[in-house]
Amino acid sequence: MQVVFHPSAQLELNDTTTYYDSISRKLGDNFVDAVDRTLSRITQFPDAWTSMPLNARRSRVDGFPYGVVYRINDDCIQVLAIMHLQRQPNYWTERG
Repeated sequence: MQVVFHPSAQLELNDTTTYYDSISRKLGDNFVDAVDRTLSRITQFPDAWTSMPLNARRSRVDGFPYGVVYRINDDCIQVLAIMHLQRQPNYWTERG
């Protein structure tokens, strides 16, 4: 199943990667790898993760305080947010 990022979710991914890169290039690479693994799990088992408002779901990113918020559409997985788990929990709902 194809994964499509909401533009704001793509910016969050880019900004978070840049932040971790500023600490350590390896840390930034580890974050990207962890997000990729999370997306792979989501595509394999799209209904397995925590339900959220607006028919969305969230899967945690292993090793980082982030989650991937997504919605299952007929032909794709739509990533709505790469959210920090300790900040504004439902800020992404306007993206639906």
